[in-house]
Amino acid sequence: MDDLLVIIPTRGRPHAIPEIMAAWDETGATADVLFCVDKDDPELSGYKQQAKALADDDRVRFVFWARKRLVGTLNQAAVKNADQYRFLAFMGDDHRPRPADRPWDERFRECLSGGPGIVYGNDLLQGEKMATAVAMTSDIVTTLGYMAPPAMVHLCVDLCWVDWGRGMQRITYLPDVVIEHLHPANGKAPTDAGYEEVNSPEQVGKDGAAYYDYRDNGGLEADLDKLRKLTEEA
Repeated sequence: MDDLLVIIPTRGRPHAIPEIMAAWDETGATADVLFCVDKDDPELSGYKQQAKALADDDRVRFVFWARKRLVGTLNQAAVKNADQYRFLAFMGDDHRPRPADRPWDERFRECLSGGPGIVYGNDLLQGEKMATAVAMTSDIVTTLGYMAPPAMVHLCVDLCWVDWGRGMQRITYLPDVVIEHLHPANGKAPTDAGYEEVNSPEQVGKDGAAYYDYRDNGGLEADLDKLRKLTEEA
């Protein structure tokens, strides 16, 4: 068992699983991986085939849960595993770590080893602006009771992670650590049902409103109060 768990909520893309694990192998990563699959996924049989194929890989686990959308799934997985791992990370099923001089997960652990904090790499889409793939010390999750503000469904949580890290003065951006985001916005993935759902005008509007409410009406400051106390106690 590693000390870093990467949580990957996934839906409709079982083909991504071998690609992700190939990226682990190509980068020399040792981090554990938890694939979170919806029990009502139309591609459920494909995920079960992938789980069977990876049954002997000690790095990999699958869970099959009732659908809670990305934030709900991420939070459930993070809270369940926070007491077993020193570090927790999120990647989408459309992120791919890329080879570098040193393994990306080794760099993440190094940045987080000094105490409570957040680290993220370069997704080649948003760069430093958004932590679209992120790692943090697990005490952040235990302190807040979640890994992402539950008022949001899918979008804008990457902004929250940057807000947390900057508010704690414990955030590191690693521009040379590439966790590539294969997204239709940069022409690196075709649009599918998943992208259409989360990038619909309705979802964009709801998550955007939820983020601004969280940021501007006390939610962020309340969380930062807890996180600053955490850093003082560390």
